[in-house]
Amino acid sequence: MGFLGKGVPPTQMMNMVMGSLYKQFTQKAINSFDDFHVAVLDIFNNFNSALPGRHFDFPTPDQIKACFARWKEAKDEEEKKKLFIEFMSKSVKPSKLDDVTMITGIVSPPAAMAAKRAGENVPQLKLIKLIPDVIFVPTVTILAIVSAKLSRRMYLK
Repeated sequence: MGFLGKGVPPTQMMNMVMGSLYKQFTQKAINSFDDFHVAVLDIFNNFNSALPGRHFDFPTPDQIKACFARWKEAKDEEEKKKLFIEFMSKSVKPSKLDDVTMITGIVSPPAAMAAKRAGENVPQLKLIKLIPDVIFVPTVTILAIVSAKLSRRMYLK
């Protein structure tokens, strides 16, 4: 990171990142709330696609509307940049796994193996022997996690 282990100070690094984000943000023509909203979502989409591992939650449309109203009222470019950097530093939050997803991910592989072993003895499911464990277990696990997430979202709405 730096010369003799000193590295770049965190505040300086944050200023560089936010400065480049604002530059990317202002390259788009922003004339309405929809343009502003798309530009903010594009930045978060770039975060999530470029950074491996950890992903970030999008701000709510109400938060983006409030930021747009303040951003539009700003008089000069420096004030707009300050508002944008403040909004981004408050809004960039890592997404968290909920307990249901975690438990489903832990319980699904052994349950898939048990279901496969039990299904191999049922005459109607003899074809299940043809599917290798290496394909069956991850597929069932992914399907279980997706269904848990979808049902959780539908339940919470």
